[in-house]
Amino acid sequence: MKTIVTKIDEQNIDDKALEALKEAGEIIKNGGLVAFPTETVYGLGGDGLNPESSKKIYAAKGRPSDNPLIVHVADMESIKKIVKELPDAAYKLADALWPGPLTMIMEKSDEVPYETTGGLDTVAIRMPSNKIAAELIRQSGGYIAAPSANLSGRPSPTEAKYCIEDLDGRVDMIIDGGQVGIGLESTIIDLTSDVPMILRPGYVTQKMLEDILGDVSIDKTILRADSGVKPKAPGMKYRHYAPKGDLTIVEGDPLKVTEYINLKLAEHKENGEKTGVIATKQTVLKYNADVVKCAGSREDEEEIARNLFSILRQFDDEDVSCMYSEAFADTGLGQAIMNRLLKAAGHKVVKV
Repeated sequence: MKTIVTKIDEQNIDDKALEALKEAGEIIKNGGLVAFPTETVYGLGGDGLNPESSKKIYAAKGRPSDNPLIVHVADMESIKKIVKELPDAAYKLADALWPGPLTMIMEKSDEVPYETTGGLDTVAIRMPSNKIAAELIRQSGGYIAAPSANLSGRPSPTEAKYCIEDLDGRVDMIIDGGQVGIGLESTIIDLTSDVPMILRPGYVTQKMLEDILGDVSIDKTILRADSGVKPKAPGMKYRHYAPKGDLTIVEGDPLKVTEYINLKLAEHKENGEKTGVIATKQTVLKYNADVVKCAGSREDEEEIARNLFSILRQFDDEDVSCMYSEAFADTGLGQAIMNRLLKAAGHKVVKV
């Protein structure tokens, strides 16, 4: 398969861009796959109501077929077709946070094939704010099933070049919309529970959701090893976001963290291994690794979130085999950052 790559400027969707998006929409309508930018990460889109399209998504990514896909829509009216009912909580969240980086889980209607939901009776739904994504959804018929546009288990792509690296020859088209803004996948909240439950943390924090809904719980597996329970949301069951090398998270007193990491770096270098560290602006000059990447300031969690996946990809680009990362706060947006880091490291954590 030859993959078409087309560039579109989100801030200038002119007639040429609309023609390209119309072509991409036709590809999806005809059962093909298109990688496209959202405000979170790049997604790999197919027709969410076509079981064969969902099968193609799993095959292109090498993704387990019991890992649910998110259905992306462009308006609230579209949702009524794919859910049994729209709960009041969904309206409240949509009014406050859609379009945006929030995915809601509801009971699915018969219109949604089990191939899209990973065999579940629930469907995950999101309305992205990225203008390219919104127009593509409209051009493709209104329902795009889309996980992140990477090979399963790899760091999610925040730039089109990483979609090309993973999926060239596997998909029909890749839309290059530049670097994404947020850099972490959407928050996922399950609205089928008695108390709404966060299944994946993201830019939308627990406090933001509680300010709208009141009581909101959080799945206990988010910041620990997976339980083996059948996943209701993407990323709950399988190792995700992993670089090619070995990643370890080190948490504890900042001085002890630095000392421990530098000690381990020296050991790896003696063995001829190329080393890397994910640091912050506060510590970037303190490490003796071959490659030291600054994720940002600890005072700016949005900057760290935006850079995290890109850094993991850059380590791969530079053939780093042994990596260490400082730990981050497990509250607010830091909770999402730590969730992704723990997944990337296979929950390998050292406390000092």
